[in-house]
Amino acid sequence: MHTTRLGQSDLHVTPICLGTMTFGEQVSEADAHAILARALERGVNFIDTAEMYAVPARAETYGATETIIGNWFAKNPGARQKLVVASKVAGPSRGMPWIREGSGMTAADIVASCDASLRRLQTEVIDLYQIHWPERHVPAFGAKYYDPAKETSQTPIHDQLDALAGLVKAGKVRAIGLSNETPYGVHEFVRLAEQHGLPRVASVQNPYCLLNRSYENALDETCHRLGVSLLAYSPLAFGLLTGKFDASGTTGPDAPKGARMARYESVRKQRWGRPEALAAARRYNALAREHGLTPTQMALAFCYTKWQVASTIIGVTSLAQLDEDLDAWGTTLAPDLLAAIDALRAEMHDPAI
Repeated sequence: MHTTRLGQSDLHVTPICLGTMTFGEQVSEADAHAILARALERGVNFIDTAEMYAVPARAETYGATETIIGNWFAKNPGARQKLVVASKVAGPSRGMPWIREGSGMTAADIVASCDASLRRLQTEVIDLYQIHWPERHVPAFGAKYYDPAKETSQTPIHDQLDALAGLVKAGKVRAIGLSNETPYGVHEFVRLAEQHGLPRVASVQNPYCLLNRSYENALDETCHRLGVSLLAYSPLAFGLLTGKFDASGTTGPDAPKGARMARYESVRKQRWGRPEALAAARRYNALAREHGLTPTQMALAFCYTKWQVASTIIGVTSLAQLDEDLDAWGTTLAPDLLAAIDALRAEMHDPAI
């Protein structure tokens, strides 16, 4: 696998990134360590985590994922130097008081969260440190519309950048990024960084898949023109685009055993659990089979081959899933298949935004 540069930073990452939010909830520590080793063995040099993981977020598993990764680094001291490690500071609480006191995300919160992540990861530096979701109000996690009446922002973007700059200057962070951001947010972070000589965001980590192509509505142009790379998460739409839900026709408790949406109501209530999202996924999955591909192959190839995507974040719960996702690398989608995908999208209007 080749590597690509993230934004204007000095980070070079593989086009596939191992997402780790299942570690500590669906995946045991021993299995997580086996997955990390296999990913590294197969050439992946990029892993992504966050302080709030494991998911679904619970007080009992807060920080568990970073701790599991840190324990693996301690057992495999040479592995850390081979990997680009990304983590995230959680935005305002969103009903998770165990993350921090108060409802905002202050400059001091950013520093404290980074220090805690460094301890759990047992590393001296986080290569890419991202704001998990904006401190200001934005339509995200299934919300579709911006509502100025819901604005509660207390920490200006300039102050957030100052805090991140301090982490970079201290050698705790190499580059910074955003997640679940909007065109305005990306542009404002870049504008203020250039105006005040502060670190420039290298990347934005947003959902991007067959069921959610909202990134292509202005944010792709923003990132292209400003030199900010996309890290695409949920390429399989929480499993909808693997075909595992097709036969049952439900993402509820009667769905396949072990599926994340079947097990956790909080996940099911978000965008991927909508009936229209499942209906759309079944049509995409059928299209894949008609063209001699598995649903997983088509969904991942869609992300792997898009010019907009610098790296696609895959989340797995087993070695078999990891190998399947990595084996999809190199799959190409014929022009007529891409046209059929676009036709379905036009008909259904991104049901999982």
